[in-house]
Amino acid sequence: MERIIVTVDADLEDLIPGFLENRYRDIRALKEKLEYNDYQSIAITGHSMKGFGAGYGFDEISKIGAELEQAAKQGQSLEVAKKITEFEDYMGKIEIRFE
Repeated sequence: MERIIVTVDADLEDLIPGFLENRYRDIRALKEKLEYNDYQSIAITGHSMKGFGAGYGFDEISKIGAELEQAAKQGQSLEVAKKITEFEDYMGKIEIRFE
């Protein structure tokens, strides 16, 4: 499996396990929100992802979050589903290195 190396500031090392657990929780919640066509909540989650991802060194989470937010605001269910899958795939491939 292809791994994605994410370099994170060593000062954040204690925070990363909780951060990652919260992202997996986000994935589960996003899937549930999509089942109910709750695009407003999906857009809010995407906006949050856009804001916090890069702050922890996860630029890709910020990128996916921005795209997810836009797709949700436009009610594009297929694009929202695609972005949720992309987010889940990304999370499954990351390998963290602390510097």
